[in-house]
Amino acid sequence: LTVEVRRFPEATRTAAEAAAAIGCDLAQIVKSLIFAADGEPVLVLMDGASRVDVARVRAELGATKVGRANAEVVRETTGYAIGGVPPFGHRTRTRVLADRGLLAHGTVWAAAGTPHTVFPLDPKSLITYAEGRVVDVRERTA
Repeated sequence: LTVEVRRFPEATRTAAEAAAAIGCDLAQIVKSLIFAADGEPVLVLMDGASRVDVARVRAELGATKVGRANAEVVRETTGYAIGGVPPFGHRTRTRVLADRGLLAHGTVWAAAGTPHTVFPLDPKSLITYAEGRVVDVRERTA
């Protein structure tokens, strides 16, 4: 995989910071979030403008308990610190759920391993490289 990695002088730890630095819509940012599902790490790829609905993740996985993983588990699982977790290339293989909303964009931007770096990719390729399963796990707004 060859991608153009962009480096920023200021950290882009949040989706909003990344979108502002890149000059793209918040929804074009890919958040790579690690959850613990019945004690097993799971990666959820979500657009930057949305939140993960934990109940939907639980239903998708058939899990009893799902919650956000702590910083230690994130680093242990991925090899990266929160704020710089890329969507693939992790230390360990995990199940990957990719929210369908990512497919609404021609290009999305993901962390490239540090809070200062991002890369663009079309969402279908990103999900393929992440070996993700497309699901609907974003919170619904009224």
